[in-house]
Amino acid sequence: QVQVVESGGGLVQSGGSLRLSCAASVSLDGYDIGWFRQAPGKEREGVAMMRRGDPATHSADFVKGRFTISRDNVRNMVYLQMNSLKPEDTAVYYCAAAQRLAPTADEYEYWGQGTQVTVSS
Repeated sequence: QVQVVESGGGLVQSGGSLRLSCAASVSLDGYDIGWFRQAPGKEREGVAMMRRGDPATHSADFVKGRFTISRDNVRNMVYLQMNSLKPEDTAVYYCAAAQRLAPTADEYEYWGQGTQVTVSS
């Protein structure tokens, strides 16, 4: 069973930064990795993702220029650097891993428990 664990959430003022980390019980370089978020009363939405073996990153329009996903295959970690945070970024952030190639959001098999990010105005 693959376990995924996020960390790094917290309370930050508008305009501030946080870095979320994602660790797993397996080597993440064999998986597509995504960061998702869900705010209270809203649907889950994709934030950023990276495919295995591909350094290119893909981000949602609402975070482009502010959030960056990255991998460190040596440390077996995935990160989400979040800059210029806004109150509307407040949500639980999830890291997910997919063994399936080019997964849709619903096709990620392994999910962490989430980490809360709260941005105050």
